[in-house]
Amino acid sequence: MPVIAQLLTVVLFTCLSFAARGEKLRIVTEPWAPYVYEENGKSLGLDYETTAIVFKRLGIEVEWQFLPWKRCLSMLETGQADGALDIFHSDERDATLLYPSEPLSQVQFVMFYANDRPHPFSTLDELRGLTIGTSPGYLYSQDFRESTLFTREPAPSHEANFGKLVRGRIDLLITDRRVGQHLLDELNIRDKITENPAIISQQSQFLAVRRNAGMDLLVQRFGAELKRFKREPAYAELSARYGAAPPNALNSARSTATTAKTVEQQESGAQ
Repeated sequence: MPVIAQLLTVVLFTCLSFAARGEKLRIVTEPWAPYVYEENGKSLGLDYETTAIVFKRLGIEVEWQFLPWKRCLSMLETGQADGALDIFHSDERDATLLYPSEPLSQVQFVMFYANDRPHPFSTLDELRGLTIGTSPGYLYSQDFRESTLFTREPAPSHEANFGKLVRGRIDLLITDRRVGQHLLDELNIRDKITENPAIISQQSQFLAVRRNAGMDLLVQRFGAELKRFKREPAYAELSARYGAAPPNALNSARSTATTAKTVEQQESGAQ
């Protein structure tokens, strides 16, 4: 290999590898089971484990922090974190963040109501006069965010939202289907809460990193390795463990989902 090519290779991998600079990639995320969470001091979840495997293959060490979502976004904005796990794409964020071409997972947003105060619905127009539990630091679609038909009431955590729903302090709450189903079992309230069957919207979740030197190449490598891993039996086994739907089922659900009226996006704290 010519000397100049060798030098370029060294420079390239120096930019890409935090380990080469004696640093770790600082990734923040909010517990969002079954995608990413902690249990008995161990980090788990479909997206967490997938990301950890990909970074290990790339030879990149990661320092993880599990924090409330608004705190995660604040750390991204101030440079205290290099990236965020399970973040949604938004055009506004493109100026500061880079996204791989391959998403980690797909989420489906639905609403839940208490069995003793049922509020089944098909459209937002049927929610007139109701109070909907939301999550701080999340940005919802314009239709949902600006509607005057109902009231939006945030809670400090997803668990707190379900507690408010059980106690009758809110009429419904909005969250990802699998996150909600996980919490019904975690909180032992499956006999008290029902999931409204209408899929409000779908969204891809990504690992995104700040726009710094070398990060564009890191994102390219991450996306390519993630796509490769998803074709392996190991990923199929991991997906099955966390109850992920097969790709054809996701595509079918996407085609029948309601037009994005309540897209729930993890967005910047300056909403």
